[in-house]
Order: sequence, then C-alpha cells, then structure tokens
Amino acid sequence: MRRTLIAWMVCLLVAVAMCLPMLAAESATSAVGKSIAAFSLQDFRGKQVALGDFPEAKAVVVVFLGVECPLAKLYGPRLMELAEAYQAQGVQFIGIDSNRQDSITELAAYARAHGIEFPVLKDAGNVVADQFGAQRTPEVFLLDAERVVRYHGRIDDQYGFTTGGGYARPEIRHRDLAAALDALLAGQPVTTTETEVPGCIIGRIKTPQADAPVTYSNQIARILQERCAECHRPGQIAPFSLTSYDEVVGWAEMIDEVVRDNRMPPWHADPHYGHFSNDARLTPEQLQQIHDWVAAGAPEGDRAELPEPREYVTGWQMPFEPDQVVYMSDEAYHVPAEGVVDYQYFTVDPGFTEDKWLKTAECVPGNRGVVHHIIVFARPPESRAKDARGFHFVAGFAPGTRPFVFPDGMAKLIPAGSKLIFQMHYTPNGTPQDDRSSIGLKFTDAKGVTHRVATDRAINHNFRIPAGDPNYEVTARRKFLDDALILAYFPHMHLRGKSFRYIAELPDGSSEIVLDVPRYDFNWQNHFILSQPRKMPAGSAIRCIAHFDNSADNLANPDPQSDVLWGDQTFEEMMIGWFDIAVPYDPAHPGGEVTTDDGDSTGE
Repeated sequence: MRRTLIAWMVCLLVAVAMCLPMLAAESATSAVGKSIAAFSLQDFRGKQVALGDFPEAKAVVVVFLGVECPLAKLYGPRLMELAEAYQAQGVQFIGIDSNRQDSITELAAYARAHGIEFPVLKDAGNVVADQFGAQRTPEVFLLDAERVVRYHGRIDDQYGFTTGGGYARPEIRHRDLAAALDALLAGQPVTTTETEVPGCIIGRIKTPQADAPVTYSNQIARILQERCAECHRPGQIAPFSLTSYDEVVGWAEMIDEVVRDNRMPPWHADPHYGHFSNDARLTPEQLQQIHDWVAAGAPEGDRAELPEPREYVTGWQMPFEPDQVVYMSDEAYHVPAEGVVDYQYFTVDPGFTEDKWLKTAECVPGNRGVVHHIIVFARPPESRAKDARGFHFVAGFAPGTRPFVFPDGMAKLIPAGSKLIFQMHYTPNGTPQDDRSSIGLKFTDAKGVTHRVATDRAINHNFRIPAGDPNYEVTARRKFLDDALILAYFPHMHLRGKSFRYIAELPDGSSEIVLDVPRYDFNWQNHFILSQPRKMPAGSAIRCIAHFDNSADNLANPDPQSDVLWGDQTFEEMMIGWFDIAVPYDPAHPGGEVTTDDGDSTGE
C-alpha cells in the first residue's frame, strides 16, 4: 500500500492512500467558539512549551501533524511560510503530534526536513488532541487573543485525498487559514469558520479488549504481510510501514477506513466481470477481521502466534536479472518540494542494432517518494510522431503494478534502431527531491517465439468534455482483422476520469463486459492481467466506454470551468483502452504483424 502522495501521492495511500470522511461527521459539536485551556508539552528537543508562553500573541495557530501522513508532509513547508508571513503581525504557530506511532526522533526529522522553526510538540497519550477534539492531520485550530477557537479546518484546498490517493490542484482556490487570520487580525468576523478536513486519522492510545478473538498476532499480521507489506515496508513506495505492531496500531482506524471503502489495496475492477491473476482484493473474511480487530481496540495478542517473517524481493521484481538496464537520462531530474509538475519526457538511445524480442520489462523509480508513474514507449526509426499514437508501448510503472512476464513462447518485438521514450509523472512530497529512473529489459531468442505480443489500444482523441459536466461519455473501438489472444487490459485517463469499461463484441453479434472499472482512480494505473488469455476471433472487436467528471464535485479536477481536450498533461485528458494481445508468429516466415483496425470512436 505504499505510495507517494499525489501519489503516493502517494504513496502511497501514498504510497499512501487514504481518503476523506469529513470531520463534521466525526465530531458531535463544532469546535468554533470553544475556549482552549492552558496546556504544556515537550518539543522534540525536550524543552517544555506552554500555550501561556505567548501572552502577547494576537492569535495562535495550533496545527496537528503526523510525520508520515502524506498531506502533513506536503503542508510542512507551507505552514512555515505562513508562520513567517504572519509573525510580524503577532501570530504564533504551534505544531502538535499526537500519533502514538510517531517517535521523538521522527518528529525532529520531520521538522528539519521541512524547515519548521516554530515549536513542534509531542502530545504523548493524545491528551491535547482530546482537549481540542482533533481527529486528523493536518488539522488547524485558530485561536484569538482570548484563546477561543475562531476557525477550525484545513489549511487550504490545494491538496487532499480522493478515492484512492492524493490530488493536487494546480492552484490554490481557497486560502482558508490565511483568510481567517486576515479577518481576525483586522477585527472582522471570520466568514468561513469551519472547513472539511482531509487527512490521516490521529493514532490514539487504545484500550484493547482482553479476550478479543482477532488480534494482531494471530490474524492481522498475516493479512498485512500477504496484502500490504509489499509496499508498506522500509524503502518502498508507501508513506509508512506496516511490519510491526507498534507501527500498525497507530494506523488501525485508518486501515479500517480505507479497506472498508475499497480504497486499499488498490484494485478497482468490478468482481462480477473477468478473472485476473493479479487481483489484489481482500476477502470478505479478511475485511471483517480487520474491522473486528479495530472495534476491539486493536489488541496485540500473543506474540508467539506471529507468522514467520516474510522474505521480500529487494531488487528486481521480475523473476530474473535483466539483460540490459536503460536509464531515463544521464543526470537526475530535480523535483520541487510542492506544486504540480507537468509530465516530463526523456528520449534515450538504447543502442539496439538488431531487433529485440522482449520477454518482460520492469520500470524502476529512482525515487519512489516522488515518482507517480512511468510509461516507456519504443519509437521505431520510421516513426516521427510526437505523441503515443506513433509509439510502441513497452512497459509501465505505477503504485501497485508488477512486471508482466509474458507466457512461454510469447514475446514483444522492439525493432532495431528504436529509441526509448520515458514519460515521467512526478508528485512532490514536501521536500526537494532528485530522480533518475530506469527500465530493465529481459530478452529472449526469436527461435523460441510462437506468439508475437503487442500492446494495442482503442483510443479516441476527438472529444471536448464540457465545463461542469459530471458524466461525459467517450467511446472507442478496435477491430481484430485476424485471430488473437488478449492477455491484459490497461485503461488510461487523467484526473477527470470517472469510469472505464471494456466490452468484447463477437462476430455473431453477441457482446460481453470483460472489464468494468466503475470508480477509476488516476493514482494507481492498474494493469489487469487475465488469469487465462481470451480468444478474440477475426472480426471481433473491443469497445471501450469511458466517463469523465468535469464538475466541481470532482475534488481532483484542475479546472471545472473549462472545456477539456486531449492532451499529454494531467490537466488535459486522455481516453485510451490499452490491451496486450498475442498473435501466432513463425520465425521461419517473419511477419506476424498484429492486425487491428480503428472502429468508430466518439465523444458523446
């Protein structure tokens, strides 16, 4: 589950991925108008800091933080900017970490990484969080000179969580905290006193049920080991680890929230259609065990019942060493601490002097903290196209994807003289970062190839999504001129993508839904690998139906007031129904071209 925010954003869950029940639903009463009693906590240096230490402050901003929460990381630099901007006007900022899983050492590292100079305090036992009624991080309380709450909510609306991970608006639309500060300092009433708070649930101290039938040791550790720790472990893409009880217990409520809403693990296919070898869903029994465990206070149980530690692959995820590794560039790309980074493209000559038959390929992020996804295309010498229409899809990476090893006898052809095009999508995580990603290529001998694999697509460039439209439909169709086997599906849209469906249309006039993604999530870019290849006879077709949400209700929408056309960048849109197919190939009689043809493609 680990993700860069915005990825991961991550990570994860951002790695990292996590979403948005609103604070209003979590708190029975409003915090606004509440008088805050004096409190005193230690900072990460051991110094005692009290609310009463700032008697001259005209206002105090108290913000609850978590060192591993993707949003708290993104907002770290911005909080320091606000603290500096309002310091001369008599405003004091105070950060508080109430998470049981966050150590003093981690808190110190967080403050250093984001250049935070205002006090950052450790709330052991979540006493002060309970006093404020704080639920999530980052969550802000603005206190006036009398230390009465005048604003409660988010910092601004640029970053947040949606169905599976984070989103980042190109620009801030509502500077909620700054607007409240300006009004308070001017002696005016605060217009918007409360806003919804996206963020990570604070990991409070719990009282476990002594005789709970489900414990961390006897059940939960096994579920996390099987389904989550591949990403949620040190050095991987998720924003925090889930490999020990002390770490997991602080995230218990957050885990329950994201799995019950099917946001984690990242799998978005409707189970009624198709069978896939990489299905990442939890079973109903596992979901219930997690819920029961959290409801019982997240008991640890008997450590003797813990599963044996699992050995994870630490290098290449493909089952063999690559024959060639190609880096996206000679120099690292510099990723800023925050904001939105347009897609970056890097062209590399891998030096292919002869045709190459590819058994598998694996894209590897150089910096998993900021790489949202990678797509590598091969551009044959005769192609001069400036977009993916003239390129051959080689491989991709996004949180949750695994390298696709083609079945025995199947391989993908990369013609001699081809260049490799890296399409890189970066999501800042709160501190400046560098990345130099790569792709590993595993080749096979053409003599053993019985089927040529290609990544084809039903694609539609000709659409205009109207401003404000919440459910705009775009279709595309690809016809098979010869018999073929479908191996996998890979739907692709951008931030306004809402749903995506593949339909197999057969020569006898019948049709069947073969993949349905009712809640598409740009943060994950899932590759749906069929458990068994699907036969597509000559004359059949794949029809793709996509829906886009260009309304203001789509929190990830960069600009709901503008029509949207096809384009490479995430603030534009794409409609591509990628699919991997295989056709018979005879090395003695080269050819074996993948023969498909465009059908009708419409934006309706």
